[in-house]
Amino acid sequence: MNYKKMKKVELHVHLDGSVRVPTLAELAGITIEEANAKAVAPLKCHNLADYLTRFELPISVMQTKENLIRIASELAMDLKDENVIYAEIRFAPHQHTSALTLEEVVDAVLEGLAKVDLKTNLILSMMRNDSLERNKQIIDLAKKYEDDGVIGVDLAGDEATYKTSFFEGLFAYAKEKGVKYTIHAGEADGEVSIADAIRFGAKRIGHGIRIISSPQLMEYVKENNILLEVCPTSNVQTNVVSEIKEHPINRLVHSGIKVCINTDNRTVSNTTLSDEYARLNQAFDYTEKDFMTFNINAINATSLTDEEKASLINELKSN
Repeated sequence: MNYKKMKKVELHVHLDGSVRVPTLAELAGITIEEANAKAVAPLKCHNLADYLTRFELPISVMQTKENLIRIASELAMDLKDENVIYAEIRFAPHQHTSALTLEEVVDAVLEGLAKVDLKTNLILSMMRNDSLERNKQIIDLAKKYEDDGVIGVDLAGDEATYKTSFFEGLFAYAKEKGVKYTIHAGEADGEVSIADAIRFGAKRIGHGIRIISSPQLMEYVKENNILLEVCPTSNVQTNVVSEIKEHPINRLVHSGIKVCINTDNRTVSNTTLSDEYARLNQAFDYTEKDFMTFNINAINATSLTDEEKASLINELKSN
C-alpha cells in the first residue's frame, strides 16, 4: 500500500506539537540540531508529563501574528502533501497571548490555514492546569467563532494530575452555550477518566485506550457510537503502551468500537499519518479497507453537515 497516496482524515493533531523543526530553529535562532533535541520526544518518555515538556520551545515562538500564520499554513501544507482531505487542528489560545489577544491568536491561525486549499476546522483547547474562568473564556471564544472555522473545544494537559472529574462544571457551561467538545481521557489516567468524559456528554474521546480494562464501558461506548481518537505512536512514547504491537486498538476494533487514526503531534512524535498507517499495517495487517473504515468513522463523528460528510466520504472513496 502507498500510504502517502491514500486519502485520509485527521481529527486529533496539535498545532504546537506539529511545528516544522527547521521553522522552530529559524524562529528561535538556534540550530536545527538544538531544535530537534528540544522539540522531538524520545521513543520512550517517562510519562505524559515528560512528553509535554517538548512543547515549551514551539510555544515560545508562537507569540506573534506572523509566526502563527506561518506555522498554521505550514501544517496545512504538510497535511495536504500527504493527501489529508479534512483535518481538525487543535491548540490552546491562552498559550499564545504574551503580546496578542485571544481573538488575534485565533484570527492568525485561521488566516494561516486559509492560505492552503484544504478543508480544515479548529478545536480550541482548554488546559487542565488553567483556572475555570480562563477555560470558560475558551468556550466563549469557540462560540464567537462557531461560524468562522472553529468547530468546538477540547480539554488537554496533564490528565494524571488534573483529573477529568474536576471539570464537570466546565462542560456544563459548554453544553449551556451550545459548544461541542471532545475530551482527552483514558491516556495518562484510567478508565474512570473516560467514564467522567462520557458522563459530561463527550461523543468523542481523545486517546481513550485505557477503556480496554472495563468491558462495561467498552460496551457502552460501542452502543452509544462514541469515537475514540487513537494516536498509536504517541501512546508508546508516553508509556501508556509498551510497543505498537501491544497497542489495544486491535482489541477495540474487533470489539466493534469506532476508532480513527491520528498523529497527535507530528513533530513531537516525529510521525505522519502515513507513518501511523504503516506501523498499524505492520502490527495488525490492517488493509486499505480497514483504513477507509477508520476515516469514515472520523467523518461521521464530526459536526459537519450531512452534505459535507457525504462529500468527504465520496472523495475518500475516489482513491
